[in-house]
Amino acid sequence: MRYLLIHKLDETKPEAWNPSPEFIDAMGAFMTECAESGVLLAAEGVHQSSEGAVIRKNAAGTAVTDGPFTEAREVIGGFAVLQVDSRDQAIELGERFASLFDEVSVEVRRVMEFEDLPDDVQTQQGSHDIEVVQGNLRS
Repeated sequence: MRYLLIHKLDETKPEAWNPSPEFIDAMGAFMTECAESGVLLAAEGVHQSSEGAVIRKNAAGTAVTDGPFTEAREVIGGFAVLQVDSRDQAIELGERFASLFDEVSVEVRRVMEFEDLPDDVQTQQGSHDIEVVQGNLRS
């Protein structure tokens, strides 16, 4: 099963966005270990919210708000997608990831798989063959 780890940083702390060489080494070692063990599918950090935007849609229409996101203290700092055997394994890896930071929150969420959808939705969605378009042919 796949899990998404989203880490959030305090945007008011500049040091959170300027990692030390020691942090880079520790994070690199952890990511290398995860990649070599086969659990790491993807991982990226993102820039501060001042370089981003939020798109909100409701009945009144669509609005785009440029960053920074001053209403939020914690903002997304990056993510990882893991292929693990259990929720417990995802949490354990999330805890190890969090231990590399002085201050961070890490949200652990299971990725919705095609097989998790109700049968009628699978049938309807199957007509769109998204995985083939993405190059992820089903076996």
